[in-house]
Amino acid sequence: MDTTTALFYVFSAVLLFAGFRVITARSPVHAALYLVLAFFNASCVWMLLQAEFLAISLVLVYVGAVMVLFLFVVMMLDINIDLLRQGFWKHFPVAGVVGAVIALEMAWVLQRGFQVATVKPMTNPNNLPNSKLLGVEIYTHYLYPLQIAAVLLLVGIIAAIALTLRRRKDVKGQNPGEQVRARAADRVRIVKMAPVIEAPSVAAPAADANASKGQA
Repeated sequence: MDTTTALFYVFSAVLLFAGFRVITARSPVHAALYLVLAFFNASCVWMLLQAEFLAISLVLVYVGAVMVLFLFVVMMLDINIDLLRQGFWKHFPVAGVVGAVIALEMAWVLQRGFQVATVKPMTNPNNLPNSKLLGVEIYTHYLYPLQIAAVLLLVGIIAAIALTLRRRKDVKGQNPGEQVRARAADRVRIVKMAPVIEAPSVAAPAADANASKGQA
């Protein structure tokens, strides 16, 4: 057994263990962390298969972005774990049968990949790495579809930002731009007042009332 085969078995064993712990861990945070471990080991297996682009994409996209988002959502939401786990063993037989059928179908489809004698060696006349060959294909033969996909992603990003910036009547917010542009004269106004203010006389209305009673 050479080093590549030994590493394949190690990464595959850790990947299976992490995948099993994802569905059996009681804490959703622990399940998400085990899923990160599974992604890392899958990336290592792809690296052994000389699929460098897929390995780096898995680490950057899923581990670096998607799983971080999952962790933020799980930590910010108040999830009742006991309520979610109710009825787990009730549906376990059906889930086990479905999982076994899926595993058998995948094994039947991929059975030729385990036959080493039938695998043909990859011929690369240019002797270039996988990532460089993929980049050459994308930016030569598929340049216009790539630009269209980039424009669509840009429109999606702008639309998502526009949806978050819409005004809602039930939410009070502040405008940082107006706060920065504020001046002292806009916040404080100095009013000049007389130093002495005469108090209104109370005796005059009382005298007028006594005079009206006398006339009556």
